[in-house]
Amino acid sequence: PIGFKLTVYVSRGSHPEYDLQNWALVLLLRNKSQDSGIAEMEELPVPHNIKISNITCDSFKISWDMDSKSKDRITHYFIDLNKKENKNSNKFKHKDVPTKLVAKAVPLPMTVRGHWFLSPRTEYTVAVQTASKQVDGDYVVSEWSEIIEFCTADYSKVHLTQLLEKAEVIAGRMLKLSVFYRNQHKDYFDYIREQHGNALQPSVKDNSGSHGSPISGKLEGIFFSCNTEFNTGKPPQDSPYGRYRFEIAAEKLFNPNTNLYFGDFYCMYTAYHYVILVIAPVGSPGDEFCKQRLPQLNSKENKFLTCTEEDGIMVYHHAQDVILEVIYTDPVDLSLGTVAEITGHQLMSLSTANAKKDPSCKTCNISVGR
Repeated sequence: PIGFKLTVYVSRGSHPEYDLQNWALVLLLRNKSQDSGIAEMEELPVPHNIKISNITCDSFKISWDMDSKSKDRITHYFIDLNKKENKNSNKFKHKDVPTKLVAKAVPLPMTVRGHWFLSPRTEYTVAVQTASKQVDGDYVVSEWSEIIEFCTADYSKVHLTQLLEKAEVIAGRMLKLSVFYRNQHKDYFDYIREQHGNALQPSVKDNSGSHGSPISGKLEGIFFSCNTEFNTGKPPQDSPYGRYRFEIAAEKLFNPNTNLYFGDFYCMYTAYHYVILVIAPVGSPGDEFCKQRLPQLNSKENKFLTCTEEDGIMVYHHAQDVILEVIYTDPVDLSLGTVAEITGHQLMSLSTANAKKDPSCKTCNISVGR
């Protein structure tokens, strides 16, 4: 077979900050028995002691040490970046079909940035070569460096604010509500009474929603719903989570002594969308967690869930056109509300437990991974 090489270069100078416009993705397909025009020369220094720093959800900085010998011949760096699978498959890929990012040799550390090849909260392996471009356009390269591993970060407040702004566009008009509610099976409520002293306990949020959400697998809370039916103003009688429902007056959970945060915006390959909000008592551990990671909403004025006072009475409204999932971060005693069986159906197809976000939806995705 004949060796094949496809190379695409884009250059905008030699600044160490590289983005999608000045990175080039190079796919080099090499056959072991044929010379593809890329020769390995030990004279070029091999990168070692690789360091990854300043990691975000779609970028990182990389630097390394190398011997000074032939350093002045280096014109480019090849960076082989792969989602982590297993070490054997990575070694095979480095040897036979490497996918490389190519950059001009610039002062280190350099920034690698690109949402098209970096996803949030994802483990990667990386290895580096130094290269010298020849007059005929081919390269001589060093040996590969050691392979190191790192994990990209969660969405920052900046990214979550972008999601928030997208969610605001489709939130729709506000409808009144009076209660928060939580559906489960009868055994669940029996267990709460017998094993937890009648108090609902916070648990770690699952991995549903955006892959980069900083609350998934980290924030502890209790899920509640608050959406009402348009024609009745009351909670729907159907539920995907169980035939028994705990209802609690809205003011018991959402009041001037709590803070409200935006947590996520997603869909599951469906026309309707979900917004996750977090209610945390002021000064609680959940409140401190959210302050560092989530955009805070004005409880009296926002597009999703509001709490205002009218004639000395607390009045609550929720967005009509999104399904709200509300996480309350403290324990809740069942004696504060009522538990009763619903008359509707259990619609399992609407469950969001560990649901994966649709990465192709233009309504609820931002350009920093999914």
